[in-house]
Amino acid sequence: QVQLAESGGGLVQPGGSLRLSCAASGSIFRVNFMSWYRQAPGNQRELVASMTGDGSTNYGDSVKGRFTISRDNAKNTFYLQMDNLKPEDTAVYYCNAWIVEKMYGPQRSYWGQGTQVTVSS
Repeated sequence: QVQLAESGGGLVQPGGSLRLSCAASGSIFRVNFMSWYRQAPGNQRELVASMTGDGSTNYGDSVKGRFTISRDNAKNTFYLQMDNLKPEDTAVYYCNAWIVEKMYGPQRSYWGQGTQVTVSS
């Protein structure tokens, strides 16, 4: 059973930084597309950043230039570096990954449990 485990959330002052991690465990042949989403109270879940298997990245307009998505294939882990955080970045952050569990098998979507990020003075 594949699982995604998030870590790194917390409370930070405006202008500060946090790094979120998402570690995939279980039967994994390959991690394909990966992404970070966030959801603030009363809002829909929105895409923050994504990365394809070949390393191409995409960012939401509100985080461009401040957030960076990256991955460590050897550890089946990907990250979201968040700099110059703003109060409007406050939300629960979720990681998502499309994972192939065995050679020639289909890819399936998995979600992390979510981690709270609060930006406040």
